Amino acid sequence: MNTPASPAAASPHVMPTYGRLPIALSHGQGCRVWDTEGKEYLDALGGIAVNTLGHNHPELVAALQHQVTQLIHTSNYYHIPLQEALAAKLVELSGMTNVFFCSTGLEANEAALKLARKFGHDKGIERPEIVVFDKAFHGRSIATLSATGNPKVQAGFGPLVEGFIRVPLNDMAALKTATQGNANVVAVFVEAIQGEGGVNPLHMDYLRDLRALCDQHDWLLMIDEVQCGMGRTGKWFAHQWAGIVPDVMPLAKGLGSGVPVGAVVAGPRAAHIFAVGNHGSTFGGNPLAMRAGVETIRVMERDGLLAKAATVGEHLKTGLTAALSAELASGSVKEIRGLGLMLGIELAKPCGALTQKCADHGLLISVTADSVVRLVPSLILTTQEADEIVAILCPLIRAFLAA
Repeated sequence: MNTPASPAAASPHVMPTYGRLPIALSHGQGCRVWDTEGKEYLDALGGIAVNTLGHNHPELVAALQHQVTQLIHTSNYYHIPLQEALAAKLVELSGMTNVFFCSTGLEANEAALKLARKFGHDKGIERPEIVVFDKAFHGRSIATLSATGNPKVQAGFGPLVEGFIRVPLNDMAALKTATQGNANVVAVFVEAIQGEGGVNPLHMDYLRDLRALCDQHDWLLMIDEVQCGMGRTGKWFAHQWAGIVPDVMPLAKGLGSGVPVGAVVAGPRAAHIFAVGNHGSTFGGNPLAMRAGVETIRVMERDGLLAKAATVGEHLKTGLTAALSAELASGSVKEIRGLGLMLGIELAKPCGALTQKCADHGLLISVTADSVVRLVPSLILTTQEADEIVAILCPLIRAFLAA
């Protein structure tokens, strides 16, 4: 096997858009990965909520190998049977009706924004406006960046796209005040659990109130499930904990277990807004990506990974809460929040240094929103591995806070 170039040797020719750790990963198995120097890590990041079935899952690997011998890519000029199969499955799981396929979460969110604007134009609204939220993250294209609620990632890329009304999360009174008397509002666009914004869940009552408000005003309820969807919280989609169905639902990340797959799932109010020629994606819905999605869902259903995500996630959250009880009491750890295997530990000070400290001790995590340790491991994580995360992470958090 050829030895990959070291991270230092590779970096001069890659644009410096990522604050990378000095690690190059070589291979993985389950929830473990190894770097090019042979060091082993427990992967509590899962490719940022992407590697649903872990690494080197034998059935996923076999399915993809087989698909590569058949077709990798054709074109959406032709029918793609695997696309129909995955669309039918997503419709079944979501209670919605139609699906558009793309390759990334950004693309899915961009398509959602286009749907909302055309929905407004079709109703005769010349300048449609969309409600978005503080701390939201929907992507880095100019439109999704404009919908995002993070001035740091927006800096340097103005002028931003107009047509967004920003409100605080979980505050219905603020939303009603911001939209009162505005006939240009066409949609509400929100993450069921904010990911990059710090693992901030929507309150279930708030989600139900959003559904009712959108119905009252004939707005689209668009719920971004890119990071929190695909079984991560213990239901197929995080909004299902509130017992509602959105009009538009962007998906990506975990849908293909590492193969790039994005999707926009639409209900009756939005399913037929796009006509032929209104939208497209060269790589969207290609046979290889569709095979990855079909196989991911098949294994998830057979192995009960939704229930596993719920129970192992609760076990992990309980373990973290017990191990950090003193820090929670003192306020140096503000909160441990999230659902299933999407958890955030908010510290009282910025903690980006913990990513390297954890890697030094054989654990991969991320820090988001400056002070939130984010844990989004593969859905095959075991209770023993959850205990291992607690055993490595919590002493490092305590030492960091004490330093």
